[in-house]
Amino acid sequence: MYRFSNSVIGCLNLLTLLASVPIIGGGLWMSKSSATCESSLQTPLLVLGFVVLLVSLAGFVGACFNVAWALWLYLLVMLLLIGTLLGLTAFGFAVTAGGGGVQVPGRPYHEYRLDDYTGWLRRRITEPQYWKAAMACVVGSKTCAKIALWTPLDYLQRELSPIQSGCCKPPTSCTYGAGGVVMAQDEDCYRWNNAANVLCYACDSCKAGVLEQVRRDWHKLSVLNVVVLIFLIAIYSIGCCAFRNARRAESEYPYEENRMSKIRPRWDYFWWRWLRDRREQLY
Repeated sequence: MYRFSNSVIGCLNLLTLLASVPIIGGGLWMSKSSATCESSLQTPLLVLGFVVLLVSLAGFVGACFNVAWALWLYLLVMLLLIGTLLGLTAFGFAVTAGGGGVQVPGRPYHEYRLDDYTGWLRRRITEPQYWKAAMACVVGSKTCAKIALWTPLDYLQRELSPIQSGCCKPPTSCTYGAGGVVMAQDEDCYRWNNAANVLCYACDSCKAGVLEQVRRDWHKLSVLNVVVLIFLIAIYSIGCCAFRNARRAESEYPYEENRMSKIRPRWDYFWWRWLRDRREQLY
């Protein structure tokens, strides 16, 4: 049907237009938060919200009012968005290929090593500015406080998150005596301290635990991006049909309830009449 694609694009863009309002509101709300983890999301959320708002507005106006230039702008931005998302998805899968941790014998949790992750992630986490922000997130989340009262039996029976495993305890292989470390061991064994504000925050295992959490979240996001890509490609295809309909509505021969807006016939009209007359003369 002529109006089907226009109606679908119009309804979908009306929904995304309404959805952009809470996205922008969430970004403004996070700007007032003092926590580094939340305030760092402010700019991406605000940019995403305003982009969705403008693109949805162009798609809604173009589809519902047959404004061809608005639909053209909508399709152009959608194409750029699909290309960008495709690149980010491929990059996400490549970056999150390593990691996973090593099962600790006799324990239900894993421990993580920095060398198991891709070079790009290792370089990012070791840069002072990024590690400082990540460290503020870990300390601010009070993740280690949740296991501060655990007994040795708890460590034998209960699971630890990657951050708890890397930042809140020394490596399981460490051996301590009355005077500290009793033999040459992993460097993280020397960095560990029982003080609540120190613990193993300076350990490489803590950086590895943060990377593991990032890797898991990023991998989930990449899988979600694949679903979103399929959805966007389908919407883009319907948008192309709506753009074609809008162009027809502005042409000399629209369909259905529209009528010809110009009296002068198109160039092929006389050629068609001449062929018809010749056919009638022959038969």
